[in-house]
Amino acid sequence: MFETLLRRPEVQARTGLSRSTIYDWMKRGEFPQPVKLGTRLVAWRESDISAWLESRKTRAA
Repeated sequence: MFETLLRRPEVQARTGLSRSTIYDWMKRGEFPQPVKLGTRLVAWRESDISAWLESRKTRAA
């Protein structure tokens, strides 16, 4: 079974976060780390982003 990988523009669209916010929150441990696909190529696991979004919903409620 393959995991769907999302590139940064898709992650930004799903989360509503800017590029700089994503990288800042990653540095602080508040956002999922990406998977390195090459020297300058990363993507995020869809399941990680979905889980992160769910955790934000429960915190906000």
